[in-house]
Amino acid sequence: MLYLCRQESLSQELYSMNTIGTLFRLTTFGESHGAAIGGVVDGMPAGISVDTDFIQSELARRKPGQSKLTTARKEEDKVELLSGIFEGKTTGCPIGFLVRNTNQHSDDYENMRDIFRPSHADFTYEQKYGIRDHRGGGRSSARETISRVVGGALAKLALRQLGIDIQAYTQQVGDVALPGSYKDYDLAKAEDNAVRCPDMAVAEKMSQLIMQVKSEGDTVGGVIACVIKGCPVGLGEPVFDKLHSRLGAAMLSINAVKGFEYGLGFAGAFGRGSEQNDIFEPDGKGGITTRTNNSGGIQGGISNGQDIYFRVAFKPVATLLMEQETVDKQGNATTLIARGRHDACVLPRAVPVVEAMAAITILDAYLLNKSTQMGK
Repeated sequence: MLYLCRQESLSQELYSMNTIGTLFRLTTFGESHGAAIGGVVDGMPAGISVDTDFIQSELARRKPGQSKLTTARKEEDKVELLSGIFEGKTTGCPIGFLVRNTNQHSDDYENMRDIFRPSHADFTYEQKYGIRDHRGGGRSSARETISRVVGGALAKLALRQLGIDIQAYTQQVGDVALPGSYKDYDLAKAEDNAVRCPDMAVAEKMSQLIMQVKSEGDTVGGVIACVIKGCPVGLGEPVFDKLHSRLGAAMLSINAVKGFEYGLGFAGAFGRGSEQNDIFEPDGKGGITTRTNNSGGIQGGISNGQDIYFRVAFKPVATLLMEQETVDKQGNATTLIARGRHDACVLPRAVPVVEAMAAITILDAYLLNKSTQMGK
């Protein structure tokens, strides 16, 4: 009996490692240089109008080759919706989808077949599985995020009906940072420039830095900020499934993400409680609000109705177009100069990915909250 229970537990672990969500679930599949990237969304509420143009526009925000700042790989990233939709509406059945790969240059990676790229997934994949796809990193490639964007777009369509809006933007590239709070800017203007920063002057400085780094064969990281408006009170659980822990887990699953903070985050560690407590007061409409929102819209692990805001730190892309010291599979010292088409900064294309993971997390939390209120 103990053996059978262990097998059942192991099966669940194996099933879940490519799946996110409890009621709204996204399972992804595919590799960078395989036939396609795809996924299955299960738990999508029935009756949601599916705007295919919107889903495609979300993919266009993520796709390569969209500006001089991004990788030159040319992919249309055309989504094929295979199931779960009838006469333009979701049926409540699983939604399968594909985005075919059409512009792989696999030969660019042949010199990496037996060499481990520094700070990449090559070594850990080889040690864990005994085999790896060296072409573009295979499953570890950021191309896997296509599936997240499609799943996130579907989640956004459902969240629209609830009045929940999610907007992310590039807040910092290298040492070039957007000053002030998100409230100081019209976040919709982030889509007016290639770097996706809502201030054109700061965006230009960010672009110049990315182009400089790119010309040197180097890479640069930065920070993406995200704001969720219209989120109702009550999402998240009080102990091990706090809303901010679920958001953090979702963001930290994105390629190149190294940090997550919400509300005041680490800056709050240097102040006092008397300076940071969010004082409750009447909202003038018969309800309750808070005078400030240092908590970032989450208190006790549960959404409090205020804007949820957080920041996600991205490291510089690990693949450099310059010589680096490394070792081969046998542990022999060698050098590597990567070839191929790579991003000097991932942030402009990662903005829709951050939004997608936020949307998936919030919709799942909303459905879970509704399921616990059935007797009310």
